[in-house]
Amino acid sequence: MNDYLKFLEGKQKTHVLSGFNVNENELNGYMFPFQKFIVKRALKAGKYAIFADCGLGKTLMQLEWANQVNKKTGKPVLVLAPLAVSGQTIKEGEKFGINVCKYDGGETPIQISNYEQLDNIDCRKFAGVVLDESSILKNFEGQTKKLIIDSFENTPYKLACTATPSPNDPMELGNHAEFLDVMSRNEMLAMYFVHDGGETAKWRLKGHATKLFYQFVGSWAIMLNKPHDIGFEMEGYHLPCLNLLERQIITPKRDNGSLFNDAIISATNFNKELRLTKVERLDEAAKIVNDSDENFIIWIKQNEEGEALKKLIPDAVEVKGSDSPEYKEKMLLGFANNEFRVLITKTKIAQFGLNYQNCRNQIFASLDFSFEGLYQAIRRSYRFGQKNEVNIYLITTDTMANVKQSIDQKQKQFEIMQDEMSKAVNANLSGQLMTTASYDTEMVKNDQYFIKRGDCVQLIKELKDESIGLSVFSPPFAELYTYSSHLEDMGNSKDYNEFLTQFGFLIKELHRVMMQGRNVAVHCMDLPIQKGRKGLSGLGIFQE
Repeated sequence: MNDYLKFLEGKQKTHVLSGFNVNENELNGYMFPFQKFIVKRALKAGKYAIFADCGLGKTLMQLEWANQVNKKTGKPVLVLAPLAVSGQTIKEGEKFGINVCKYDGGETPIQISNYEQLDNIDCRKFAGVVLDESSILKNFEGQTKKLIIDSFENTPYKLACTATPSPNDPMELGNHAEFLDVMSRNEMLAMYFVHDGGETAKWRLKGHATKLFYQFVGSWAIMLNKPHDIGFEMEGYHLPCLNLLERQIITPKRDNGSLFNDAIISATNFNKELRLTKVERLDEAAKIVNDSDENFIIWIKQNEEGEALKKLIPDAVEVKGSDSPEYKEKMLLGFANNEFRVLITKTKIAQFGLNYQNCRNQIFASLDFSFEGLYQAIRRSYRFGQKNEVNIYLITTDTMANVKQSIDQKQKQFEIMQDEMSKAVNANLSGQLMTTASYDTEMVKNDQYFIKRGDCVQLIKELKDESIGLSVFSPPFAELYTYSSHLEDMGNSKDYNEFLTQFGFLIKELHRVMMQGRNVAVHCMDLPIQKGRKGLSGLGIFQE
């Protein structure tokens, strides 16, 4: 029995600490107490994630983390960031007394580069790596995600930082766990998620496993929207009012055979609809800007929108995807320095990492279905440190009403998930690990039958040798159903190897208690193998 209990203890999924301790007085004096607390935890863990909302000082925290890793190891640390964020990060470092330079391949303590340059970087020489805006990992089939994980497979210290670790679904956290060497994405899915019907990429949290899942995340990550979430004072961290101002355009009646224009647009027809409504939307955007002398960011979706807006707004500067990296960085930083009044760009270019507290007005000249893009873009201006009310103009049309509805729905889901994650993840701040919860037993006995509920592996020990004539059961196979949060539940296994090990304890006892002939009936079936999970399709067998 001792071997079985040791096995159960080994099933506990906890993050192994691989870092080092630092005294609080060794950390950067510019840091707030809550920031020092987070950095100390991240350094002690060695491999850690900081899921902190925009404006909470992730740049300072990740630079100080890198600084301490360099001091400990004597080796350089690499910071990877979105394009155009590098320059701003270098400036932030100067402000806080931390020297950061662009990647030079040498021994400079802290070097920074953008994700697009990863192919040209010798990752083996770095003792640590920081992923700034690590939500880039969320695409589990993406080439960038694979390159990042493979490139830093042997890096001893890792830090991932983002405000939106899973903007769409908790399963997106799997790639963070994999990057930090906690657990592979597939193992995480098997342990805490169940496949949701016909959509091969759709998984949902098992109801009873939700608490355990977030406890698991809390062993390698911290999440906060404000310092108070982790027990610290809010001084200096209050946001101003956010004004969401929708300007809906009623489009001219089209010849569609109906009384009104269609109010629902599909993702496939999205770009076509943008072109059909371009003039009305951009005229409205230009009017808002030209009637004011304040700074504005205008977010667009199509290149032709930018060209049209520059004609309508004479003092506007556009940053395009086709621009050189040097020009993008110069202009994006130039706007932050008030070198010009109006910036026109796309969310995929400037939604991450940039600080634009100098601008309190944003216009979304065209919305799409991406809540993360909208959230991150708004947070360039609406972040801690902003002193003025922030105005967000959402220019919509009656033909794209479902786009705004989709965004609203995703926002509600995100806020609920964010709150739940924050509470659950941070419940682990005490450092206490999950413990094995033993099954309670229950017994019903009469003249016709005797039923006893509990852990079958432990209960079967009570039976006499060769006392059972027939055994019938359907095991809770791994990766299918998990009926409880108990470690004794065989379905609570990361893979079939772990399941078979636990199943083996039962088989040994079944061999002992069965009468001669040993009639045992086991219910099982062939199962489809999903390509997104296993890399191939077909039918599975009992022993994969």
